[in-house]
Amino acid sequence: MKMISVVVPCYNEEEALPHFYKEIVKIAKEMDDKVDFEFLFVNDGSKDDTLDMLRDLSKRDDRVRYISFSRNFGKEAAMFAGLENSKGDYVTVMDADLQDPPKLLIDMYDLITKDGYDCVATRRSTRKGEPPIRSFFARCFYKLINKMSKTEMVDGARDFRLMTRQMTDAVLSMKEYNRYSKGLFSFVGFDTKWLEYENIERVAGQTKWNFWKLLAYAIEGIIAFTTAPLAIAAVLGVVLCLLAFILIIVIIVKTLMWGDPVGGWPSLVCIVSLLSGVQLLCTGIIGEYLARTYLETKGRPIYIIKETEKKK
Repeated sequence: MKMISVVVPCYNEEEALPHFYKEIVKIAKEMDDKVDFEFLFVNDGSKDDTLDMLRDLSKRDDRVRYISFSRNFGKEAAMFAGLENSKGDYVTVMDADLQDPPKLLIDMYDLITKDGYDCVATRRSTRKGEPPIRSFFARCFYKLINKMSKTEMVDGARDFRLMTRQMTDAVLSMKEYNRYSKGLFSFVGFDTKWLEYENIERVAGQTKWNFWKLLAYAIEGIIAFTTAPLAIAAVLGVVLCLLAFILIIVIIVKTLMWGDPVGGWPSLVCIVSLLSGVQLLCTGIIGEYLARTYLETKGRPIYIIKETEKKK
């Protein structure tokens, strides 16, 4: 039979792992007449007992495989490692906290095998339980990036999706160091069916995402999939140059007609401060793109494996 690889990035998930394993095994049993499973857990430098639990699971269940990084490389690296080391004909990425309902795999598999889709992806129809300020900024981010980027970003999209091997290989062909998988999944195209479900709270443990990490991730997505900020900086520079030229003419005419060349210095200080801030902003935008280019040219590995279920 064909096989589904379930890729699960893990960072300090010792509390959630038993619940996740119980649920995913239950789903695998319901589908055992259709497809085989492998469970590929990626330990992203956890500091709790996550790795010990994965070692124990791999001994008790032949379907369980794991990869353990030499340090924390981030969720994007963990997802890439899971996709790269998966063996299944179909591959799914799921969080260990059960915010991605395993029961949806049944419908996702049927949609791919019977309806001919290359990918079945999930999105949250609501953000119930999420802090209001986070929801507000998330909606603003999707509106902003969809206006600036040619690659469509679906509001509420999760990393949880079931992909064919062909689409998985297409995603793996993009080996960029700075990764934004939601954009990469959209960029490769393929026929995608979206499934909606209401937001689900974590089954156990604490979220690893705070406001600043999410902001940095959003900036990563913008820089990875659009050069619009550079164009905005250039346009802003032109507009300010024209404004400065007009102000120079106004000041010259005013001085010649009424004198008083010293008057208006407070407004001059404000203008200088504004222009300095705009210059620093534009320099920072350019710096972000240069920094990403610098990291890409180094050619460093996306992740480093320290241990697997075969090599301990």
